[in-house]
Amino acid sequence: MVPASTVSRFRNAAPFGISILLPVLVYIAATKGGWFLLLPPLGTWWLYAALDALIGRYTKNADPEISDKDLLWYRLITVVWFPIQFVMIYGMIWYVTGAAHLSIAEKFGVFFGVGVLSGTVGIVYSHELMHQSNRFERWLGDLLLATVLYSHFRTEHLLVHHPHVGTSRDAVTARYNEGFHRFFLRVVREAPISAWKAEKAMLARRKLSPLDGSNPFWRYGALQLVALILAVLIGGWLGLALFVFQALVAIWELELTNYIEHYGLTRKHLGDGKYERVMPHHSWNADHRASNWLLINLQRHSDHHYKPARRFPLLQTYPDAEAPQLPQGYPVMTVAALIPPLWRRVMNPRVRAWRKLHYPEIEDWSAYKAGSLPPPPIR
Repeated sequence: MVPASTVSRFRNAAPFGISILLPVLVYIAATKGGWFLLLPPLGTWWLYAALDALIGRYTKNADPEISDKDLLWYRLITVVWFPIQFVMIYGMIWYVTGAAHLSIAEKFGVFFGVGVLSGTVGIVYSHELMHQSNRFERWLGDLLLATVLYSHFRTEHLLVHHPHVGTSRDAVTARYNEGFHRFFLRVVREAPISAWKAEKAMLARRKLSPLDGSNPFWRYGALQLVALILAVLIGGWLGLALFVFQALVAIWELELTNYIEHYGLTRKHLGDGKYERVMPHHSWNADHRASNWLLINLQRHSDHHYKPARRFPLLQTYPDAEAPQLPQGYPVMTVAALIPPLWRRVMNPRVRAWRKLHYPEIEDWSAYKAGSLPPPPIR
């Protein structure tokens, strides 16, 4: 167990903060054009995939009881990202829409890079912030989600995904044999609806209308409208198109991540609509060191679902027998997910092994093969 005195040091937090420098790659891409447009994806996905191959896994755990005051540098990394992302998005809209040296295709290429960062970094940081009890941090999470037009993700994630992961009530639990492209279309359709229903049910318990001002969907809509208006004011209709494009790239990245995190893993149905408690073996885990720097330990996903309020530097990793391990970090696995036959070849045998290990008493998994959840009750 790594003690607080070691974890809290600046040099241990610094590798997680390197992401703060990544917008420089977008700036270079915008000023140079051409092949330089590849810099943002090369400097995120591929660089960290290569570092994973060189550095490998990191299986040490911090003391989970370390207090927030000893995590100042880590908290600062997530707090400062919103102003950086705001300047990156709107500064690039201002610059790119007036850049005569860039073709229309190159302008959208720049904003593909912007979307890479607003998705790879921005949404991941908003995920960390929305799980905290501090109101300021939660607001920053809302602001980050508004800049990618996915504000409902906060409600869907906190009120639907975490309570119902691994069941038919959770849209973002990828089903066995479900390809990513089908999953993506299903989730972008179903998740906003399930988020609205969750908030509606919360308000009904307080005897309030779903149109009551306390419904966060009013806030979500207002923040997203402001984000869109700013894009138009700064860059006109082209600015709006570029803004929406980077948001789509970011959403695509988020749902790629959601897809690989729980693919084929489900919780045991106990009858009467009840399921077993969420445990570490209900999420795919990856403790590859470099990509966890980039994604602030999101890949230690098993512990995140087991202890959702735990801050990212304190997330634990588990032995392979306790939490199923992905063969590679997210940068490599998301590429595999884009090629469904490759994904099934890599992951389906692992899902079947997971079933035999944790649920040997279930013999008929045909419902899972058909993409139907939940499993039959265990007798």
